[in-house]
This record gives sequence, structure tokens and C-alpha cells, in this order.
Amino acid sequence: MAKQKIKVIREEMLQVANNVAQEKSIDKDSVFEAMEMALEKAARVKYGFERDIRVTVNRENGDIDLNSYLEVVESLSEENQVNQITLKEAIKINPDIKIGEFIIKKLPQIDLGRVAAQNAKGVIIQKVREADKSRQYNEFKDKIGEIAVGVVKRTEFGNLIVDLGKSEAIIKREELIPREAFKNGDRVRAYIYDVKEDVKGYQIFLSRTHPQFLSHLFKQEVPEIYEGVIEIKSVARDPGSRAKISVFTEDSTIDPVGACVGMRGSRVQAVVNELQGEKIDIVMWSDNQATFLANALAPAEVSKIFLYEEKNKVEVVIPDEQLSLAIGRKGQNVKLASNLTNLEIDILTEEEEAERRQIEFKEKTQMMIKSLDVEDVIAQLLVTEGYVSVEGIASESEENLEKIEGFDNDLAKEIISRASNYIKDQDEEDVKIINQNIKDEELKNLEGINNKMLSLLAKNNIVTLNDFADLATFELTDKEEGIFKNLDIDEKVVDNMIMKAREKWFVEKKQEK
Repeated sequence: MAKQKIKVIREEMLQVANNVAQEKSIDKDSVFEAMEMALEKAARVKYGFERDIRVTVNRENGDIDLNSYLEVVESLSEENQVNQITLKEAIKINPDIKIGEFIIKKLPQIDLGRVAAQNAKGVIIQKVREADKSRQYNEFKDKIGEIAVGVVKRTEFGNLIVDLGKSEAIIKREELIPREAFKNGDRVRAYIYDVKEDVKGYQIFLSRTHPQFLSHLFKQEVPEIYEGVIEIKSVARDPGSRAKISVFTEDSTIDPVGACVGMRGSRVQAVVNELQGEKIDIVMWSDNQATFLANALAPAEVSKIFLYEEKNKVEVVIPDEQLSLAIGRKGQNVKLASNLTNLEIDILTEEEEAERRQIEFKEKTQMMIKSLDVEDVIAQLLVTEGYVSVEGIASESEENLEKIEGFDNDLAKEIISRASNYIKDQDEEDVKIINQNIKDEELKNLEGINNKMLSLLAKNNIVTLNDFADLATFELTDKEEGIFKNLDIDEKVVDNMIMKAREKWFVEKKQEK
């Protein structure tokens, strides 16, 4: 009778394991582990909670192995002697046993009472829930970067709780498009941007303002993007108001902008409707930064572009009447273009640019007059031809200077001679200032530094390597107040020089330790 009962239990256990595993899409091993934990708990109720009892359920036939483990020790400890056996006693059972190993005693099968069975059921349910949550967490973690569709379940403090079927997700208030409102039961689409584990299991975070939400909506609406024929290069959004998206294709037979717009604007309109009327500019991407920037600033027209690649900055000249269009409402158009191209954009009107060029022309002309002691006309001709530094003139050939209108060989020679003498005088003056003020040989020998820099540093009371190391880059390179403001020097070079000067600090700190 007992054997018959055990057989029934085995069959029931296998049936339960199979059903739960299939129903919850959980690995069968996880269910068996839950059963083993439940049986161990029930066995401890009968044999003592302090006992080291381990249960194994055979995955094939449901056989249950119930064993008590006793650790082999030299002498019993007071706090854990119930789970220990001395080596002397253990040898009687197994002559080859060693300290640290276990004597395993098989225990008789237990008849689960009502309370024990209930407890066992609770353990199994808990374990199954944990396994289910773990499976769902891994499933949704793999879906980060995809669009989820769900139904609004409730609103909590302005945040939407969305039912995704097997799980709940949250759209925080700031991740909702401004002025959009959802009611309980409304269907909602959003971008999965994060899945985090917490004490309760995990939480899925959705967004309708994320730039990639717009990107994925186009992927759903435009087959060419889904198939990879058209590539979305970058996205910039002011959620609910305006967005810019750049697209590109290597297939010359396809117009990527036209494909995204669709017949009579059907494709882009479907995305606009989903985003509560957000206006979308679709622009052609180009590996030529100037061309791409001009496209990104549409609908404004661009007259000139001055690109400073080392600073990731660009100056854009716009016709006077196009200024408001280029900047956009509250600076929106230029801000989105900046985010789309990843460039810092300064906008000038043609009038402002002309005024600035005129001021620069006058400043450079005055510098030439002062440095070379020449008349206004000669200085203006030099600047007009692109000579903006005395160093540039000193290193120029007589033949090239002769090509300037009104110049002959004698004048070219004289100009080059004056430039060379000016540089020589300046170098002598710089050396004099350096010798009078800078005694620190480490500063003089700093990698990348020259006499002109040292002279400027001395004039600003920067006379030691520590003084230089204590400076910030902008204190040297700022075009208004920087110590090196009149020098043609890259910020990265200055950065490297400062870091080189600071190496001494790191060495000293290590030595102190």
C-alpha cells in the first residue's frame, strides 16, 4: 500500500513539473529544484530544523532520495554537533573516509501531512514565481531598443502603468510627449529604453520622447529602412513640437528622403500622427560635414560655412532675411541641427559676417603697419593676399611676394627682410624677459613650449612648472582673455602640455605613499 502511495506521489510530481514548466515557459529543472526545496523543508519539520537534510528528485522517474549529511571532523563542535561525526566513528562506517568529507545516511520516505504539504506547495509556488520573473526579466532585457505595445492600466502620480500582457511597464511623466493624455484602456506604443532588476523582480521603462522611438517608428512605416536599404544616421527631437532625422542610402536609384515621406506624405504622416503632430524634417545625410550641416539647417538657406574641425565647431553665414528661419522659434531649428550633426553652431547674418571680416581686416592691417613699418596700402595688399602673420611673410619666397599687384623684387626683398628682423628682435626681447623672470629649468624644458609662450607666461607671472600645471586650458586659449590668445595654437596641444606639467604631482604623491 505504501509503495503504491509513493508511486502515485512520484507520478503526480512528474505531472506537476511538466505542467508548470509548460504553462509558465520555465525550465523544468527550476520546477524540480523548487520541489526539492519544499521536500527538504518538510523533512526538517519531521527530523529537526537544524539537520543538514538534502533531497534529490530524479528527473526521469520521480524517485526521491532523502539523505542526512554528517561532516567528518576531528572533534565535535558545540554549535553544530548535530551535523557532525568524529573521524573515529566515521571510520567504522567507511574506512577510507577523511576529515572534511561527509557520511551520507539515507532517511526513510516521509508522509507529508496537511500542514507540511501546504508549506511545500508554498515553497514551490514561490520558487516558480521567482523563476518566472527571472525568465521575463531576461526576455525583456533582450528587447531593450524595441517598441512595445500595451494597454494603459492606471495612472500613478502622472506616470502611466502599462499592461504588456505578461508584464507591467512604466512610462514616467517626463517620458510622455507634452500635452498628450491617456485614459485607462487606451492602447499605447513606446520605446523600451531600460529594464532594471529590483526587490520585487524587475521593472520595464518605456519612453515616447526618446529619439530612437522616432527612429523605430520610421522603421515600421518605411520598408526600405526595415530592410536596411536606407539607413537612419541620426535623430534630434523636441518631443511633441519638432524633430529632424537624417537618412542615407548607397543605392543611387533610391531617394531616401522621398521614400521616408511616402506617396503624398503618407509614411511621414503616420509617424506625425503617432507623435501628436510633431513636425518632422527629413534631411539627407552626407559624409561632407558642410553639406550635411546645410541640409540640417533647412528650410533656411546657407551662404557660407566655416568649419573648425578640431573644436567640433562651425560658423554659418545666413542671408539677413533668413535669420529667423535658421534660428527657429526659441532657437529650436539651430538647436536640433546642432544635435543632429553633433556640431556647435554659431549663426551670423551676411551683414554681421561682413562687419566682422572688416574689423579683422583692419586689425591685421594695423598689425602689419606696426610690425613692418610700412604704409597702409602695402599692409592692406598683404592682408588681402592672405598674409596674416609676420612669420608667414618671413618664410615666404621673393617670387611669391612679387606676384602681388604693385610689388617688385626690391619691395619683396625689403618686406621679407623687415619681417625677419622683426621676428629676430621679438625673439631677443622674449629671451631677455625669460632670463629676467623664469629661473625654473623644468618649465623652460617642458615639451611643446617655446620662447614666445614662455615670454607671455612671464608677463603674467607664471614662472614655475607648478604655476603652469595649476592653470586650466581656457586660461591659456580663451580668445578674449587667454594668455596665448594671439598665438595660433590648438587646445589639444595646450591640454597635453598642462598634463605633462602635472606628471610631477603624481610622482610626488606616489613617493609620499
